[in-house]
Amino acid sequence: MDRRRMSALAHAHHPIAAPLADASVARLLDRSVVRGDERALDLGCGQAEWLLRVLERHPRTLAEGVDTDGAALDRVRDEAARRGVADRLALHHMPAAEFTSARSFDVVLSVGATHAYGGLRQTLAAAREHLAPGGRALVGEAFWEQEPDAAVRAELDGPCVWDDLPGTVDLVAADGWTPVYAHTSTPEEWGDYEWSWTGSLARWALDHPDDPDAADALKAAEEHRTAWLRGYRGVLGFVTLVLRRADT
Repeated sequence: MDRRRMSALAHAHHPIAAPLADASVARLLDRSVVRGDERALDLGCGQAEWLLRVLERHPRTLAEGVDTDGAALDRVRDEAARRGVADRLALHHMPAAEFTSARSFDVVLSVGATHAYGGLRQTLAAAREHLAPGGRALVGEAFWEQEPDAAVRAELDGPCVWDDLPGTVDLVAADGWTPVYAHTSTPEEWGDYEWSWTGSLARWALDHPDDPDAADALKAAEEHRTAWLRGYRGVLGFVTLVLRRADT
């Protein structure tokens, strides 16, 4: 099954593609969008739910999103039109690392998408490049709540190398950023996210038994559920930081 189609189906009932409740998202946005007329940029926006919520909450904001998934961006355009914010949203179909702009942004987001740059440090460098003086970066990254065993590390290891929470914050500070707010995802948020991910995918498969991808979707949901319950549950954490720089 195509990975992007799988992700779209799995996030059907949890459009924020990270273990964050709606109330947590709202608090983070309130600490990031402080004037109400900011220009926001999401690097690796996916379904662009963060941007859509910014535009809904603040009628004077403008937003741009960058992602390599053209089908997802098409869905974002439809959703933006449905919510009445399409005229304030620009979308770019390209790798985030290739995006350039003649203007800077007041808020730069990358939540659960640091893999687009190969890690947190590289993502912070990209945020710095696009950020206007006095702006805020909103960055969400995984970390190890406890040391994973070899099987969990082999399952989850990818282009990004994760640290524990103190080490993650140390990296941010050493790179010249100051956290002005943060939210560490709770076990309840993790549970809601994982049960929604696996449940939405399984539900779709059960509702569409004749689809060629149905069997793969059910298998993926089962494998993901097992990997969470018997592997990284309570081991993998997630922190979303609101950051400023002393030199901006």
